[in-house]
Amino acid sequence: MGVMVSLYSSEKNEIKRFLCSFFDDNIILDNDLKWEYCFHNSVESANIIGVFIDNNDKFKINMWVSLDYGFFINVTDYNADKIIRYLYERYPY
Repeated sequence: MGVMVSLYSSEKNEIKRFLCSFFDDNIILDNDLKWEYCFHNSVESANIIGVFIDNNDKFKINMWVSLDYGFFINVTDYNADKIIRYLYERYPY
């Protein structure tokens, strides 16, 4: 299992705007209020976490990450750096 990243929003198209900006491509979503993706290379999830925190004032979305099955952590300004550091310590390759 990799790292599961979940985005939630109460406003339509917020997640789409964020993902289009992150991937620099047009994204088509089935659900405008929820997005989940499992990063099989766990360290790659650090990129989206960093971009989320750097831009969280521009988008009305919440991010949750699951490093272990069934255990989710809400990503905030206060814990994002620690989560990213932990990813590089836990998955050094």
